[in-house]
Amino acid sequence: MKNSEKVYAEQIAAEYSPTTSKAVALKKLDDKVKKPPKIAAITLGTVAALIFGTGMCLAMKVIGAGTAGALAAGGIVGVAGKALAAVNYLLYKKFLNARKKKYACEIVELAKQITDGETGK
Repeated sequence: MKNSEKVYAEQIAAEYSPTTSKAVALKKLDDKVKKPPKIAAITLGTVAALIFGTGMCLAMKVIGAGTAGALAAGGIVGVAGKALAAVNYLLYKKFLNARKKKYACEIVELAKQITDGETGK
């Protein structure tokens, strides 16, 4: 086996093996807590911006110019987009706090193990 193939195989094996470092395990737990709420918030924010933009296009008659109620429809759609954007942060915080509560014991215990190990207790 070539040396580069061996290094590659070891890297892949290390990626799938259980973590041996408590600090790495703590970082993975922290990511497990924070990533899903962040992804949900970015997704909802993007959807809200697209809805708001569609409302603005309708209101300025960029789309739906021949429609009689384009201005009113644009206002309604724009307000819906604003409302989604307004509640996005609140939903993010609620989702994040729920995940923090769910994983708090594991994270605190692992952090204590790391800090106790460093101080020699």
